[in-house]
Amino acid sequence: MSSKKSKSDGAIVTNRRARHDYEIEDTYEAGLVLTGTEVKSLREGRASLAEAFIDIDRRGEVWLENANIPEYLNGTWTNHAPKRRRKLLLHAQQIAKLSRQTEAKGYTIIPLDLHFNEDGRVKATIALARGKREYDKRQTLREEQDKRDAQRAMRARNMRAMG
Repeated sequence: MSSKKSKSDGAIVTNRRARHDYEIEDTYEAGLVLTGTEVKSLREGRASLAEAFIDIDRRGEVWLENANIPEYLNGTWTNHAPKRRRKLLLHAQQIAKLSRQTEAKGYTIIPLDLHFNEDGRVKATIALARGKREYDKRQTLREEQDKRDAQRAMRARNMRAMG
């Protein structure tokens, strides 16, 4: 087992900007159609979801676009293109619900992470999200900083009480 894979939450790669830039409404776990060299590259913990997004085409198929899975180092001529479109596997009802909500309410679909499930298959956690405005982002950062300051103060107070 790779040390990259054995993170606490089991994620191979996480889109850290997603929770900062978007307000998450609903999450789904989707299967991912990958080639062999892509899976091997993911097992090495090499991927990026920095500029990735989800698209639903006219035929009702869901695609992960712009996700960067670098070429497998030991791959040969069968290696994959690093930023190719990758199909996501969801139930038809889920796809219909997602497409309705993205068309009507101004929501978007974003990838949150890629991870291996118990069977060793690669899954993507995707979210129905609404973009935060600049002042919402500042408010969230302020709340997180206040929470850290409160924890720091409590820790200092407990240390003084103990010794």
